[in-house]
Amino acid sequence: MAGVPTLVKAALPSIPGVNLLPGIRKDPDGDPSRLGERVERLGSLSRDHAAAYARVCGFEPRDTVPLTYPHVLAFPLHMQLMTDPGFPFAPIGTVHLENSVTGHRSIRPGEPVSIGVRASATRPHPKGTVVDFVAELHVEDELVWESTSTYLRRGRGDAAATGGLRFERTPGATVQWRLPGDLGRRYAGVSGDRNPIHLHPLTAKALGFPRQIAHGMWSLARCVAALENRLPDAVTVEVVFKKPILLPGTVGFGHEATSTGQAFALTGPKDGAPHLVGRAVGAG
Repeated sequence: MAGVPTLVKAALPSIPGVNLLPGIRKDPDGDPSRLGERVERLGSLSRDHAAAYARVCGFEPRDTVPLTYPHVLAFPLHMQLMTDPGFPFAPIGTVHLENSVTGHRSIRPGEPVSIGVRASATRPHPKGTVVDFVAELHVEDELVWESTSTYLRRGRGDAAATGGLRFERTPGATVQWRLPGDLGRRYAGVSGDRNPIHLHPLTAKALGFPRQIAHGMWSLARCVAALENRLPDAVTVEVVFKKPILLPGTVGFGHEATSTGQAFALTGPKDGAPHLVGRAVGAG
């Protein structure tokens, strides 16, 4: 999991003066796709760790790991790539914009797994520049899970560029979830993602937020947990993260069946503005 040394390495390129030093300085014209794939052979999945993750994200106890769980195994490799001098942006200030997760079958604790992560070349976006991180989880030679995490670096945008995933439906809320102030710290404990914007009011304010915000991947996982009994074993879930969720806070969750699966959303309880919009469809 990403610890304090990794966070320090992630923060250094954001510090004026320090960000000019060799080994820290970023090359804005760097091509992330040239950094290659980072692979880790993890051995057997930990039943206890998967269960702890499930509790934080609202999944019921099962004999298989949650669909979103492998993301926490991929996250340290995301950080390895982002903190490489050849990566063009500082990790701090880069926004997790979209995520797609595909489970090709259920995964059981104890199965021997390996995971690899690679980055795409950058491409223009209306609000700046984006890059995809593609993760693949294998059990021996079998691809059992994959994801694409899209990150945005805000800056000079291209109005003609593709804006990313679009969803026809934003289901209205049918239930409200009250989220505690320590949710970010609890999720950080099981995910390894200790970005300061998620942990405490002071650290979040230092980075431009009124108080700490929920992890985007927690919000995705919580939605999947609510829909789990309606999803097939082979499934693709896609989401766009629209608006930060302040902690403590309340969000509304809604979903509706579609011709191909489920549409779902997290919205504000007062104005109905979306925090997250997504869909789940069977994976062939």
